[in-house]
Amino acid sequence: MVIGKDIAETLFPRVEPLGKVVRLNGGLYEVIGVFEHDSGLFIGASVDQFAVIPLSDFHKNNPDVRELAIAFTAARNSDIETAKDEVREAMRRRRHVPLKAPDDFEFISPDFLSALWNQLTGALAILTGIISSIGLLVGGIGVMNIMLISVTERTGEIGVRKAIGARRADIRVQFLLEAVMLTFTGGLIGITLGAAIAFTVRHLLPSVPAQVSYLWVGLGVAMSVGVGIFFGYYPANRAANLDPIVCLRYE
Repeated sequence: MVIGKDIAETLFPRVEPLGKVVRLNGGLYEVIGVFEHDSGLFIGASVDQFAVIPLSDFHKNNPDVRELAIAFTAARNSDIETAKDEVREAMRRRRHVPLKAPDDFEFISPDFLSALWNQLTGALAILTGIISSIGLLVGGIGVMNIMLISVTERTGEIGVRKAIGARRADIRVQFLLEAVMLTFTGGLIGITLGAAIAFTVRHLLPSVPAQVSYLWVGLGVAMSVGVGIFFGYYPANRAANLDPIVCLRYE
């Protein structure tokens, strides 16, 4: 039997596992090798939890199992299609498949897995975009409502500022800056939380390449500022167009 690193460290924490005897499903096996450490893919099982026994012995103890999967690794920089053709030819000879008969086996190749992965990530990207758009819309409406309340509560202040010479543009810029600072702060909090999650995932699951992209950080900041400008313009423009006499009389 060849066992994984985790199994070796669990069964033989302080001794050399080679040559030792282990029991699997009632059968005794001699350990002849230990796999190198492998972190695996995402949170799935890795070679560290594998125990490999001879195929003939497996068939002897499990006669009801009819399916068999064989993994082939092509040489680095080799052509995948050529490697698949060579494997197909060897499998047809081994299984005595007639010349014009279809294959009685099937392939699961890396391009199939990559295509499946691209489909999954594409669907996730669309779903994430929809959810993010709804979140931006709800958040923007919330910012606009907050700024409208702020304009209402500070009507007297607006009147005083206009009475001492503030122009409409000055009032508009003031409230726009407040809206931008509000959304910019929210964006920074979100980016910080995202970076913390990426850091945690990277340390808990080393096989997942979670990292913070400066490009997306910049886009996130720009989007936060854009939301503040877009949804903050109406309250700011409303404040700028208020009549100073009406503002001074407001209680």
